[in-house]
Amino acid sequence: MASLFDIDIQQLNGVGEKRAQLFRKLGVSSVGALLRFYPRTYEDWSHPYSIQEAPYEKPCCIRAAIASRVTETRIRKGMTLYKFRVCDGLSVMNITLFNNRYAPNLFKEGKEFLFYGKVTGTFLRREMSAPLFESADHGVRIRPIYSQTEGLSSRQIEQAVRQAFSWLPASVKDDLPADLRERYQFPHLKQALSDIHFPKNQEQLEQARRRFVFEELFILQLGLLRLKSRRKSETHLRLCMDSTQEFYRLLPFAPTSAQKRAVAECMWDMSQGAVPMNRLIQGDVGSGKTAVAAALCYNVAKNQMQSAFMAPTEILAEQHYRSLTSLLSPAGIHTALLTGSTTAAARKDTLKRLQNREIDVMIGTHALLSEGVQFARLGLVITDEQHRFGVGQRAALAAKGNNPHLLVMSATPIPRTLALMIYGDLDVSILDELPPGRQPVDTFWVDSGKRQRAFRFIKKHLDSGRQAYIVCPLVEEGESNLAAAQQYFEQLQQTDFSGYSVGLLHGKMKNKEKEQVMSGFSQGEIQILVSTTVIEVGVDVPNAVIMLIENAERFGLSQLHQLRGRVGRGTYKSYCILISDAQNEETKRRLGAMCRTNNGFEIAEEDLKLRGPGDFFGSRQHGLPDLKIADMMTDMEILQQAQEEARRTLSQDPSLCHPEHRGLRAEMFRLFGRIGEGGWN
Repeated sequence: MASLFDIDIQQLNGVGEKRAQLFRKLGVSSVGALLRFYPRTYEDWSHPYSIQEAPYEKPCCIRAAIASRVTETRIRKGMTLYKFRVCDGLSVMNITLFNNRYAPNLFKEGKEFLFYGKVTGTFLRREMSAPLFESADHGVRIRPIYSQTEGLSSRQIEQAVRQAFSWLPASVKDDLPADLRERYQFPHLKQALSDIHFPKNQEQLEQARRRFVFEELFILQLGLLRLKSRRKSETHLRLCMDSTQEFYRLLPFAPTSAQKRAVAECMWDMSQGAVPMNRLIQGDVGSGKTAVAAALCYNVAKNQMQSAFMAPTEILAEQHYRSLTSLLSPAGIHTALLTGSTTAAARKDTLKRLQNREIDVMIGTHALLSEGVQFARLGLVITDEQHRFGVGQRAALAAKGNNPHLLVMSATPIPRTLALMIYGDLDVSILDELPPGRQPVDTFWVDSGKRQRAFRFIKKHLDSGRQAYIVCPLVEEGESNLAAAQQYFEQLQQTDFSGYSVGLLHGKMKNKEKEQVMSGFSQGEIQILVSTTVIEVGVDVPNAVIMLIENAERFGLSQLHQLRGRVGRGTYKSYCILISDAQNEETKRRLGAMCRTNNGFEIAEEDLKLRGPGDFFGSRQHGLPDLKIADMMTDMEILQQAQEEARRTLSQDPSLCHPEHRGLRAEMFRLFGRIGEGGWN
């Protein structure tokens, strides 16, 4: 089947240039990719209900014959209703279609159809509005429903998939080794493809899905384990001196047990062997990851080496620069900052000092990856907010040294067992304690009718010398009625908070403007900061004790938790107020979880259940390949099996060069793409 990945999707009949672009928008550019574009769900037309037994308000299929002629009613310009009755021999149901001008000719009395939709009405008068339908001659079946984009429907994708099947040769090579398929009783690839797209029954569908979930996770684990083994090349950057206790004496606070444990694990990695450290530090917002990073930078400097510290935004990079400088400069350790806003003259001077080993810790944004950034002796690479950087970016920064130690930090908690499997290329340390004095944040969810009461609560704290954030989902007011930062800022400034100092921060502002606003807020000149999610990471103002989030339903659970982490960073009691009028069940569950717990790991569990793996673990979030069918919550057992089999396979054939493994190697390349500077070994 590999060659089908080389055949452009446009080669299929009915797929011209315009439709091919729509397919590419969905990530499908070849015939092979189309066959691997699995349905997102299914409509079960295989067991039609009788009209009387059909469930109310749930999608179902009904088989019935046309029992009356079609009547046409034009209710307004551009809207015509077509109504008729159907009968299954025992009961009658009314059908309503909208703007289907072919209905009078299509639905002839006596002809039998399958109708798929929601049944409404009363016990005696049943109705179905705007159902899907097809002639009963086509037979009953389970129909695939694909993710779609405007201009490309699920039915059009289904037709293209059926055509792609005709391109499959009579004999298809299966990349999963035969002994592995036999061990788990997986169907052959060709059969599984047929059953995942067009299953005849639920049992076939489940067997096919299980096979493809395993295959996807198996190849993911092969790739991650190979990345990990690839990094086991020798390094000469072993730390011979441990100055951790000396560093702790510099801290204005006592480190937590979790911080000490994480530093000790990292120091062991960097001092015991010839293999460079490759570790993830996971900690909830405010758990003290920066102090751990500072301890490692201190030790690396004391061992005559340099550290690179990369953050995703300039605001966060600047904050790390200030924090690390205040901690390390009294000990004679030199720090520097490099971002996109650094002037040409300052950049030139900084790069010169970096090459001359006059800089011990280089802090910056993606600017650190640019040409001309050369370290004299790079010993440690740190990337903060790991979910914002891909594997390739980590590797690109590491390539500026000779197998340096690598530390990645994430404030997105993931259950430990899951983290160990997902970050298969990393060792994992957990910061599961908050530093002494940190206050849990009390969270409340109110509707917009209580906004003025919330404002009075904020004023009470402002009058006692504290500060507050107000977060909005949009920058400028458009067609949506969502609170927009710019207009909301002006309104608050002129009305509810006219006697207070109000600032505005959003992503469209110039970096210099952002810096001025944040500086004003940090120094207490601004009492209320109206902001978009640009403050999700990196803003550390201990005096800010209240965050009010408008249209809270617009934010994901982990994002709400990250935002909330901007308050409660000092010794003052802190609060988060969520304003939302939304009443759907998912919103209630999400906002309820925020009010119930401050524990980031509990939040992560709930977020995984609500959002699913595609968003939570996709390439955009974590630098990992996007998963097309596996679900990290429901498929844990298969994930464990896949990891076990991946280890067994690589122990027998580390390079995947045996004939039975070459297909797996090709799929691994396809899933991961090119990683880092040197690609795969």
